[in-house]
Amino acid sequence: MEPLRRYQAFVLALGDAVLINIAIAAAYWARYEGEWFAPLVVVFFLYRPFFYSRLMFAFAGVFIVIVLALFRLLIGLALGRLRRRGIGVDRLLIVGAGEWGQALMRTIVARPELGYRVIGFLDDDPVRQAASIGRFPALGATSRLHEVLDEDKPDEVIIALPGDQHERVLAMVDECEQHHARVKIIPDLFAMTLSRVALDELNGIPLIGVQEVTISGWNYAVKRALDMVLGLVAMVVALPIFVLAAIAIRLDSPGPVLLKQVRVGRGGKPFLCYKFRSMVERADDDQDKLAEFNEATGPLFKIKNDPRRTRVGRFLRRISLDELPQIINVLRGEMSLVGPRPPLPHEVERYEEWHKKRLEVSPGMSGLWQVSGRSLLTFDEMVMLDLYYIENWSLALDVKIMLRTVPSVLLAHGAY
Repeated sequence: MEPLRRYQAFVLALGDAVLINIAIAAAYWARYEGEWFAPLVVVFFLYRPFFYSRLMFAFAGVFIVIVLALFRLLIGLALGRLRRRGIGVDRLLIVGAGEWGQALMRTIVARPELGYRVIGFLDDDPVRQAASIGRFPALGATSRLHEVLDEDKPDEVIIALPGDQHERVLAMVDECEQHHARVKIIPDLFAMTLSRVALDELNGIPLIGVQEVTISGWNYAVKRALDMVLGLVAMVVALPIFVLAAIAIRLDSPGPVLLKQVRVGRGGKPFLCYKFRSMVERADDDQDKLAEFNEATGPLFKIKNDPRRTRVGRFLRRISLDELPQIINVLRGEMSLVGPRPPLPHEVERYEEWHKKRLEVSPGMSGLWQVSGRSLLTFDEMVMLDLYYIENWSLALDVKIMLRTVPSVLLAHGAY
């Protein structure tokens, strides 16, 4: 009888394993995890109502949720990696390059895992027609929609035109459908920026309000507290690097160890920014002579093989150690660990109006653009990433950027 009982126990356990795996598969295809649990309990009670402890369902529920979360995470990471390499992406055409159209571009630059490759944009504004925005080429006026659909054959079209062009938008939707291109419309909420739109309700009545920048009030206090704690820890950990870098700079070339530059901070307020000197003394005096070799776009000035850079400076810049003294600025409240790049005053003087929105928050030692390509990005793309960060700020986003900063620095991706 004993072998028979063991065989029965084995068969029952095997049946349980099959049922649990079926439940996991069903849960994966369900829209919400809660949809599977109640039917699962009923099935098990009908199957053998007197055999199981109720505690088993708690264990099964926790186990299935963990498995599902890990499975979805792995699927998301795999899809994101493929889409970053251009595999499985949709060709997207944007109609309208106003506030909402540019907000859409910022999101696509910041999140390549969404799977879009913008082929360009159409806009009726003569100024916007004349120049590309970052990597996104201007394709002319909206009247060219038919031509672009014929020639470039986008998979999807997103229309971001003002609400007073209702009839034109409907005509464009029909045009896109005739060319078998998916079409979506961004509603115009009085041309308010994404960072200032707040949705609320009053006894069931929907309300649209204006909110402050996300990094303000309690959010700013929490971010500042995190900066202080991590800044103090970083200062202690980095102290030996400070000493070694100072000795190497002093032995390599004459001049001060620290470079003090006036930078523009939150609200356009200037402050003194600290960096390890990576160039020869009085390097700024020679910048005008090298203007023709500038490889950056917009108001930035960068040369990949800058002749003014010292031997030690090239190494420090390569792995971003030249910016380590900015921890002092973080502790003084002039900068944050994460935020937009601190600009020079003469750069800000050349900003377009939409560029100035990046000055609404404190600049950071690291930021979304630094972990998304750094010097490989155009200036407009850098600003798009900064604005996306401001509009979508959260502590989780800060932590994610900090974690991505480490491999970005070690691999020196886009650094020079």
